[in-house]
Amino acid sequence: MADVHGGREATSGPLPTRALALESRRARQLLAAGEWRLSPADAEAAARVLARLTAPLPTRHGEAARTRATDRDRRLQRVFRTAVHHLDAGAVSPPLAALVAAVARALSAWHASPNPSPAAAAPRYGTASGTAQGVAPPTEAGEALLPDLASLFTALGRTGAPGLAPVTPPREPWQVQYEGRFRRYGRPAPGVWTAETVGCPGCGGKDGPWTVTCDWRRVTLGCSCGVVSDEHGLSLSETWLVLPEA
Repeated sequence: MADVHGGREATSGPLPTRALALESRRARQLLAAGEWRLSPADAEAAARVLARLTAPLPTRHGEAARTRATDRDRRLQRVFRTAVHHLDAGAVSPPLAALVAAVARALSAWHASPNPSPAAAAPRYGTASGTAQGVAPPTEAGEALLPDLASLFTALGRTGAPGLAPVTPPREPWQVQYEGRFRRYGRPAPGVWTAETVGCPGCGGKDGPWTVTCDWRRVTLGCSCGVVSDEHGLSLSETWLVLPEA
């Protein structure tokens, strides 16, 4: 399991936590050096993620063990969905986008558990390592991440107090090679999803290999034919969360 304080990197285990360990360590170093103070938009997003991280489980009289297990997974699912929302909304700074993306990646096993989307075309982000489709995600592993994440997001939120000028550290773009398809999703109505496979505007290829470049504001896709485009319509989560962990 990842030590989100940065004591060690997690390169294997039931959840994809390598990125989370790296981003959490980077965030704590920036906070300790006074090099990151949140803007109002960042502070609001961090507060919403923190509320999901620290949400108490509902109190139920005579609850069954199965109901309790569902409540635990639903809390993790809400953390995931809140992180994806702020990742894709485009209102937060690149360093906070990188952190919430890492949170979403680590909790992507709860994208459809316990409440899958009613539409077949809804986004899919894969399953946790060691689990199969339809198998319950590793709840204990997900919950083990919550205390340190709550501590980190609490510390981030304190930097956004009134009267403190925001300080946003620079964030270097990253680039990876990817062979596979990207899917662009739409939701024209509640419970209705559309999906389209992204193709190269030059050659029409859809399987790559792609050169994916991201600065946490914009993603560009470079095709092997030489065409580079940022007019693919993909959100950050539709690219970042389907890439394999490096």
